Amino acid sequence: MTQTLTKPTAAASAPATAEMTAEAFLSRLAERGIDYVFANAGTDFAPIIEALARKNKKFPRFVTVPHENVAMAMANGYYRLAGKPAAVMVHVTVGTANTICGLMNMARDNVPVLLCAGRTPVTETGHDASRNGVIHWGQESFDQGGMVREFVKWEYELRSGQPVGALVDRALDIAMTEPRGPVYMCLPREVLADDAVPMRRDNVRPLGALAATPAQEAIDQAAQILSKAKSPMVITSAFARTPEALAALSEFADKLAISVAQPSPIDLNLQTNHPMFAGFDLPASFAKADTIIVIDSGVPWIPKNVRPADHAKVIHMSVDPLVSRHPFREFETDLLVAGDPTAGLRMLLQAVEKIGYDKAAAEARRTAAVAARAEAVAKREAFALSMKDHTPIHPAWLAHCINKTKAKDAIVMNELGTSPARLDFEAPQTFFSVGLAGGLGSGIGSALGIKLAAPEREVIACVGDGSYMFGNPLPTHFVGRSEKLATLTIVANNHQWLAVRMSTLAVYPDGAAAKANVMPVQDLNPSPDFEKVVESCGGYGESVKDPSKLEDALRRALEKVRAGIPVVLNVHTQPGTR
Repeated sequence: MTQTLTKPTAAASAPATAEMTAEAFLSRLAERGIDYVFANAGTDFAPIIEALARKNKKFPRFVTVPHENVAMAMANGYYRLAGKPAAVMVHVTVGTANTICGLMNMARDNVPVLLCAGRTPVTETGHDASRNGVIHWGQESFDQGGMVREFVKWEYELRSGQPVGALVDRALDIAMTEPRGPVYMCLPREVLADDAVPMRRDNVRPLGALAATPAQEAIDQAAQILSKAKSPMVITSAFARTPEALAALSEFADKLAISVAQPSPIDLNLQTNHPMFAGFDLPASFAKADTIIVIDSGVPWIPKNVRPADHAKVIHMSVDPLVSRHPFREFETDLLVAGDPTAGLRMLLQAVEKIGYDKAAAEARRTAAVAARAEAVAKREAFALSMKDHTPIHPAWLAHCINKTKAKDAIVMNELGTSPARLDFEAPQTFFSVGLAGGLGSGIGSALGIKLAAPEREVIACVGDGSYMFGNPLPTHFVGRSEKLATLTIVANNHQWLAVRMSTLAVYPDGAAAKANVMPVQDLNPSPDFEKVVESCGGYGESVKDPSKLEDALRRALEKVRAGIPVVLNVHTQPGTR
């Protein structure tokens, strides 16, 4: 679309002397530790672009991202590995609209991001940055922040006369205070172009408020319950986002011999070779557990399908154990422990050791857990090998080949590409996934953000064919090429929307849709040649249909990735399973 813009006035073209608000904004981002801004620019960016060109101060590095969904996904992936928030800048209302799917994901997954959007000029005349294009009328809204208010912790529009640095501080502090999450700043073009207003105090300190330590009274109550338990279990999906958290859970589970189940994992909370690792689904022992500790798990089980035993005591431990941003949520609860769960686990371990517990029973649990895990892995491998000649390629064989070829510290970003239960993760921070909001299309962009945070490591995006299409692959591969972020994308292409099919079968197992030759609204045939998309951006693509050639294809792909070439493998998989 061609836009008609008027020429800048002489004043706007004159050499600048005073610091613009845009410069103060960017420099404060850098001072508060923002290293990257993933940007999709528009006509509202004029002062930002001018500030970047002046180069008067240290600014964050801007990464040009040709779609807002990819920009949000990159911010998600970057934070998940680096532990540092990024900023995303987009174009007014329309750019904000394209971020909302990613925003929902990050809100539900407690991922902080500073989302900034320009605001179309509010003045028609009288300012160098007044409206000079027809879209400046059409892109104005009565309440731009209302577009995102449901899914951010804080939103605000910068006003004339306000110190923008103070707003940056407030936004980042709120985003990084537990429970963490997105914040939104609206930046009018005229205000960005005005002279900056200094802050009263511009000190730099760590972002956010420290999470409170759980109350000792609550810990003591939990310890009394746990010390009497015969069959305790931990359930978590998004706890171990730092090495300290993973170490705390590992020590807690090991010393007390408590199994750790990770249903619907968003992060790797315990390595798969830990003796008390109980899988990425609820194990059979869940039905007999007499004490269940739920840590940072929005949906620890599906009540329609399974529930704890009536006699079980259920403890929820989190900075927000009620998961207060979920409108309706009813899970069995006997004790709520609010506060930093990493500190809480350490306190609980000390309290239980002080009270004492049945160590013989603990050792019996450990022996049983190790045996159950060994049996599960043996069955998994036997099944995968039994599928090695099946065409289309069975997802179990795909996962088996991934396990054989990936590096031990390779990072897998999974978005409906495979079941994590089919894979091994023996090093910390080697698995990430998308969470509860179900905003499809974040996997391949998140992999780019992860690669940006860890350029020396193999990064593998394992996604379904629907996820790949939703992920805006062309903009994603453009950024991979322009930023030299070589990742391996494995498209597990089952030629269907499996989630739609399985949901329909769950509700109507004997219905007309179940008996149809082709179920409506879930078939994705004819399937595109996904491998050719990356080739348009200088990458390597390959279609794999023969299971006997899969392992070699993966090895070729990883060799190219190590050489700096992005790769897409379009692996045609068996419908009906992951």
